[in-house]
Amino acid sequence: MKIELAIEKVKPHLTEARFRHTLRVAETAVHLAGVYNGSISKAELAAVFHDYAKYRPLREMEHWIKKSSLPKDLLGYHSELWHGPVGSLLVEWEHGIADTEIQDAIHFHTTGRANMSKLEKIIFLADYIEPGRKFPGVEEVREMAQQDLTKACWMASKNTISHLMKKNATIYPDSFYAYNDLTNQINGGV
Repeated sequence: MKIELAIEKVKPHLTEARFRHTLRVAETAVHLAGVYNGSISKAELAAVFHDYAKYRPLREMEHWIKKSSLPKDLLGYHSELWHGPVGSLLVEWEHGIADTEIQDAIHFHTTGRANMSKLEKIIFLADYIEPGRKFPGVEEVREMAQQDLTKACWMASKNTISHLMKKNATIYPDSFYAYNDLTNQINGGV
């Protein structure tokens, strides 16, 4: 799918602020794909669609989780986590994007997971560091993103888990698996 068409398809599903965020994530993903020799076209397309399902009604997302092969345990966690996995299905159902690399990058852009592909890391990180994001620790992650993709993802994962713990929020297991796997990668293995 041409990127202009993807943008046209996504825009009606997002608020104006979320649409601007999406364009910044896409720009950041293209940059990171260039730095780390990833697929620029896949990074841009995954980034444009990463929040595609974010504003779908909760009942609709719950329906998709229940009727599909998505993990049912998602229903026991905050609904904010649902839009990535549901979006990964909807891009295929509604737009014919059946590329599993792109779908996985959309699915795991919020939580991460163990054994993330380069594209998954790029989208996970681009969503975290896009220029509109302002929160403690983001500048350090932005700097690391120019030097080491895995270490920057580890920093983002660590910051996210710490933030959720401070809020006494539940944390989806994939986030822990991502953190542990990234920790092992930056420390040279198990």
